[in-house]
Amino acid sequence: MLRKRIASFGHAFRGVGSALRSEVHLRFHALATVVVVGLGFYFDITRTEWALVAAAVGSVWSAELVNTAVEAVVDLVSPDYHPLAGKAKDVAAAAVLLAALGALVVGLLIFVPRLLA
Repeated sequence: MLRKRIASFGHAFRGVGSALRSEVHLRFHALATVVVVGLGFYFDITRTEWALVAAAVGSVWSAELVNTAVEAVVDLVSPDYHPLAGKAKDVAAAAVLLAALGALVVGLLIFVPRLLA
């Protein structure tokens, strides 16, 4: 049982690596994560602000990974165009957009006042 649990972490990390290699958007999110974490250390943000940043970053990464999975499954089961396949992809992409906009708001609220000070 413990081996299966440990193996599941390996599968998850392999999935993140696979997505990073194949998805340009995820590489952009990775770069944004590095910049935001760097800014957080530079400006010595509070514990609460770190929690908000972590939640925002986590939501964007989660949404992007789910979007990548949805796209892969849709492409597998519907290699030709189908309106429902397009709808599934569009809705998954919308989830990423909303998570990214939420993260942007968090970032603006935390870092803009410090940048302007």
